[in-house]
Amino acid sequence: MNTPFRTIWTTEDRYVEVIDQRQLPHEFVTVRLETYEDAEEAIKEMIVRGAPLIGATAAYGIYLAVREMVEEQLNGSFLDQAFSDLRASRPTAVNLFWALDKMRDALDNSSGDFIETAWNAAAAIVEEDVETCRMIGVHGLTLIEEIAQRKKGDVVNILTHCNAGMLGCVEWGTVTSPIYQAQQKGIKVHVWVDETRPRNQGSNLTAYELTRHNVPHTLIVDNAGGHLMQHGMVDMVIVGTDRTTRQGDVANKIGTYLKALAANDNNIPFYVALPSTTLDMSINNGLTEIPIEERNQDEVRYMIGKGKNGKIQPVLICPETTPASNFGFDVTPARLVTKIITERGICGASEAGLLNLFPEFK
Repeated sequence: MNTPFRTIWTTEDRYVEVIDQRQLPHEFVTVRLETYEDAEEAIKEMIVRGAPLIGATAAYGIYLAVREMVEEQLNGSFLDQAFSDLRASRPTAVNLFWALDKMRDALDNSSGDFIETAWNAAAAIVEEDVETCRMIGVHGLTLIEEIAQRKKGDVVNILTHCNAGMLGCVEWGTVTSPIYQAQQKGIKVHVWVDETRPRNQGSNLTAYELTRHNVPHTLIVDNAGGHLMQHGMVDMVIVGTDRTTRQGDVANKIGTYLKALAANDNNIPFYVALPSTTLDMSINNGLTEIPIEERNQDEVRYMIGKGKNGKIQPVLICPETTPASNFGFDVTPARLVTKIITERGICGASEAGLLNLFPEFK
């Protein structure tokens, strides 16, 4: 297995670089972030995506804003604008707001060297995510081990939706962390990878990661999951989440709810792997309280791929005049979630379950 890579890193001159995930899996391109506007664009345009990585990028965005403010001798309104712009860059992933709040607290309590304070605070957020994802894997591994033992060492078939791997985090990932750790222990695993329309994060990103780590996997169209479950070809479903409510409802990439329904109908465990930074304990009802992002319709109307000419290009897949609706997320009610996997352990998808692991949220 290859050494886990990171999705965001700093340069010798203390700027920031990220992977342009829009170019994967065909090209590995990096983007340099020198201003908070660069970080804002990276989040908005999905150069980076995935709740934890969005939070990390926003944190470094604030560092870049502080650096510019101090070096250019700008007033505090510039930094306030940076916080406001970054907060508005994506509406659903709660990690974004958590990271910005952490950066604000660090700056409010700074002893005076604001650049160094912001630099250290952003770096701490990144390192915290790495350890959090590692521990999610430690706990999630036990669920894979149980199935492997029950199957007497036969292959454990896991279905996932969207990308909750290291490309959506900093390192390890949430869903992929237990998979990689199972592979390290010699457990036979196979992953069914949903293509995850409209932006194809499954076929572009999850398949890229699993290929890079030599994890056996098969790409399927989004609507094939129920058929596989009906025919005993799925042992467990693991997905990520961008926001989780106090009662255990989870918002994840559009289509997750349908996977949960199919899993429930076929008595297949449906797990959600999440860092506690995605918990939004201020809300209860995910269906009514989680804002669902509606993105540009052209993400649905066009598919981007590598043509026979070797060029990466968009292709229109519908009549030119046909409008499209593009909801980015849906909400899976807690009643359809078998268990939640966190960095502190595994719990029921309920307020009691979450508070048992995270009593500080009472």
